[in-house]
Amino acid sequence: MKSSVVICAYNEDKTIRDVLVSVSDCKIFDEIIVVNDGSADNTKEIIIDCKNELDIIDIHLPENKGKGFAMATGIEHAGNELIVFCDADLSNLKREHFLQLIKPIIRSDAKMVLGQPTETLINFHINPFKVLTGQRAVLRSDVLPIVEDMKTSKFGVETLINLYYEAQNKKVKHVKLKGLKHPTKFKKTNLSGAMKAFLFEGIQIALIVFNNLNLITKIISNRINNL
Repeated sequence: MKSSVVICAYNEDKTIRDVLVSVSDCKIFDEIIVVNDGSADNTKEIIIDCKNELDIIDIHLPENKGKGFAMATGIEHAGNELIVFCDADLSNLKREHFLQLIKPIIRSDAKMVLGQPTETLINFHINPFKVLTGQRAVLRSDVLPIVEDMKTSKFGVETLINLYYEAQNKKVKHVKLKGLKHPTKFKKTNLSGAMKAFLFEGIQIALIVFNNLNLITKIISNRINNL
């Protein structure tokens, strides 16, 4: 099964080059799509420079539209059925991490695979935020029905996808991506900035839940029927 990887980046000039090189070196994907979500730093220039050496498809949004819009844009441009999403601020990214995400889909063991970096503050087994990971593999045909909703979901996009998959009774698998590092907001900014970001994202997630009560009703119905 041919695959595409979608990397959404917003002000990630410190890491985007290493991520693009790491993804390219894995030699797994048939196409690499990077969506620059209106970055105000040097992310665009670095991506364009990388294109001189790497076989990538670059999309530059004229203004910041939010993570959900960027992911939806990547889906719309993807030419393959299997799509892997990868954050632009990772380090220690390895080929085996992508294989962990892809193999369950190819084997029909799951419809979506969520990958959680192990180098985080909270242990994988008790981490309540692992469902919000940016590392995930899906089938394009499965997510196309919610692409338009994704465009307005911003940082609630992962919650929207998760709710949709559960409402549709699509099997989801969680995997641990050993050694993969994802910086916390506290490392990327100061305490005040991190707290503002958490609050902002929390509000967006809450709005997604509120605006998709139909999915939650469907999930509750599914669970009752499975008792």
